[in-house]
Amino acid sequence: MQKKNQPKHQVLAADLRERIACGQWLEGDPIPSETELCALANASRGTVRHALATLRSEGLIAGGQGKPPVVAHAVRSQSFSTFMSFTEWAHSVGRVPGQRTLELARRPAGDEAAGQLGLAPGTMIVQVLRLRLLDGTPAMIERTSFAPDAGRLLFDFDTDSGSIFNYLRGQGVDLSRGKHIIDAVAADGEDSRLLEVPAGTPLLRERRITSSGSGEVKEYSDDRYLPHLANFTIENTSEERAAFTRAPSMAFQSY
Repeated sequence: MQKKNQPKHQVLAADLRERIACGQWLEGDPIPSETELCALANASRGTVRHALATLRSEGLIAGGQGKPPVVAHAVRSQSFSTFMSFTEWAHSVGRVPGQRTLELARRPAGDEAAGQLGLAPGTMIVQVLRLRLLDGTPAMIERTSFAPDAGRLLFDFDTDSGSIFNYLRGQGVDLSRGKHIIDAVAADGEDSRLLEVPAGTPLLRERRITSSGSGEVKEYSDDRYLPHLANFTIENTSEERAAFTRAPSMAFQSY
């Protein structure tokens, strides 16, 4: 859906992105010419070129410098423009999400989890370890700690059935704010076994704190993705900048 006053090149880029995601344009297919896209979108050539540059920067199309653009092998990007669960994101890019719960336990919070959740060490919290799948393929490991009021609800939920976030929201838990840090780590022994990759394989890590609109922390997670299956994108303009900055490794970034 087009946002009010959204630049036309962003609207066109979103339309082209959707055509690739839904399989209308497949890997290796040529992108229509600039003239055809101008007619399709009722847009100027500059708008079309800006939209194509956006898709090229995301790795969705290849070519240029005299070569006609074609659909590239698409790494599925998760946008920070909206706050989405893994399940919602997978559906939005035409993939089938899945999950296998390896642990759901109530235990005393260690120093790291307690600090991120704003609790005293030793407070009883709920921790979840899940392997997340895309089309049945291991894609991400989810290590999540929940504050007691939110976590206790998970014992009445089949965590293999779908999105924990959607379930908690349905139970009235406010999960409206997120802070993230994105970095790279080497797969440890558990990562290697679950993701079926050699130990030391580079992984894309997202550490996340989720809180209510009033700032009450509900969740802290350390998620580790296979980078060839997923990445993250941030889109901004000079008029509307995303709140994303470089920061020391333990600082969290708002989006």
